[in-house]
Formats: sequence, C-alpha cells, structure tokens
Amino acid sequence: MMADVSPEDTLRLYRAMLRIRRVEEEVARLYPSDSIKSPVHLSIGQEAVAVGICDPLRAEDIVSITYRGHAAYLAKGGSLPAFMAELYGKATGSAAGKGGSMHLIDIERGILGASAVVGTNIPVAVGYALALKREGRGRVVACFLGDGATEEGVFSESLNFAALKRLPILFVCENNGYAIHATTSQRWASDQLCARVSTYGIPATLLADGDLLAIRAAAAAAYAALRQGAGPAFLECRTYRWREHVGPNEDYDAGYRSRAELEVWQARDQIARLSAALDGKERDRIDAALSTEIAAAVAFAERSPFPGIEQLTHDVFAE
Repeated sequence: MMADVSPEDTLRLYRAMLRIRRVEEEVARLYPSDSIKSPVHLSIGQEAVAVGICDPLRAEDIVSITYRGHAAYLAKGGSLPAFMAELYGKATGSAAGKGGSMHLIDIERGILGASAVVGTNIPVAVGYALALKREGRGRVVACFLGDGATEEGVFSESLNFAALKRLPILFVCENNGYAIHATTSQRWASDQLCARVSTYGIPATLLADGDLLAIRAAAAAAYAALRQGAGPAFLECRTYRWREHVGPNEDYDAGYRSRAELEVWQARDQIARLSAALDGKERDRIDAALSTEIAAAVAFAERSPFPGIEQLTHDVFAE
C-alpha cells in the first residue's frame, strides 16, 4: 500500500475514482445510440479533484456542482440509478427526467441542483452557506466551479459576500485550462488566480499537479477551519479533461490543443497511481463490482418510464 495513506483509504479512494471513470466511459459508449437525451460534459481525467474534495466531507455537508458535475455528484454519494435515468430523460431520474446531465440533484445526499449557466451555482452555494452558518451545526459547503466561471461578475460578488459574512464555504476551482476552446492565457491577463482571490481576505491555495492526496489533505484542513468559524477558503486545482468540451469523443484534431498536453496529464493519472498500490485480486474484485453496479443502473434507466404529459405543468411557477 501507499506509505502516506492507509490500505482502507487506498481502496476507498481508488474505487471512488474508478467508479466515476467507468460510469462516464459507459455514458460515452451509450451516447451515440441516442438513449441519452441531453448533452454530456464528461470529467474523465478530472476524477481526483471531485474525490479529493468530497472524501473528507460529512454526509450532512453540501456540495454545489456545475454542468460538468457527474464526478462530484458521484463522489458525494449521489444515486447512480437516478443519475442514469436522468440522462435517459426518465421519470425516475434525479430531476424527474426534466433536467438531464447538466441539472443533476440529490438533496438527500447533500447535492444542490446544478445549473447549465456558467457561474450561476456560485451565489446559490453562498446562500446555502449563509443558511448553514445561521443553523449553527458546523455543516459546510463545497462549491465547484470551472476556470471560466471566475470571469463572471457573480464570482467576485460571491467571494466578497462570503468573506464579509465569514461563511463556511470552500470554493473549488477545477482549472482544466480551457473555457470551451479558449486557453486561460487567451482570457487572463495574469494566471495568478489565487493572488486575486486572496485580496478578499480568503486563504487561497494552488494545487498544480492533480495529486489526489494533496487535494484531499487541503480540503480536510479547510473543512476543519470552516467548522471553527474561520470563514471561506479557496482551492485552485489544476486538472485536465481528456475528452471534448461537450460530448463523448476526443478533439485533439480540432486545432486548439495537442495530444502532448494530454500525455502529460495521463502520466499523472491518479487512478493508475492508486491502482499500482493494490493487489491484482483487489482490483479485479472492484472492477467486477463496478461493472455489475453500472449495468444495473443502465437497466433501471432503460426500463423506467418517460415523464407523463401532465408533467409539463409541474415544477413551474404556476400550475
């Protein structure tokens, strides 16, 4: 086993990351069949951020996710059958088949509803953190956002308010280097994101190489401080998406990034890192169990009904 993590932790973290990747690989496999009724933004390659951030959370804590939210949804314990049914547009889905991939939600497991509009989950997460502070039970919020969301005005407004009110929220920027096809160097005059955040009086840490254990340790330390009333914290987690911005395929022939970039991050793959620390029989057992679980979730989605026509007027401002 790895020297800096227990055997039990190694197994749990490996399984959590591999589960996300296997689920998303199945989504990519199914997508061309038209069974999935919404666009998909895959997190293949970014699993370590979601798992590192969510593993130290308590069951009663909250996460706020983005349209690229599969990984965090699964890492926080969101229902896999409800996830798959939602992608199929079925009534048994997490949003009753109305939201699709970009609007996952599981309130019972502490997962706020995602939004497809860049940056809009941030103020919702801040509002929830304010409610948790008033509640006074020591619960915290982890708010995921992409590097593109830091360019929205609501990002600055939300950080300022969270700092002013000393809210129990950890902002987690999954910086994969691209807002769709535009690099950070094309969009940012300076790449010193943490320095910008620190001007609000928020402690900000850069985790540059995607190391799962470093992300997990930083998150755990942040949560401990949040629970003691220290106010918000910020983590910039550099990462890399292996597939296209939206859809199941690769896009290295599109001219905006190179396969050499991918190879750098593949060499750092945290799933492979933890896999090397496990016995082959353990890996086989986990793989087999995941295959069974994923197949059952797909079968559940396939046999579930579509929403009835009467659902068109439900969950709106007026019936």
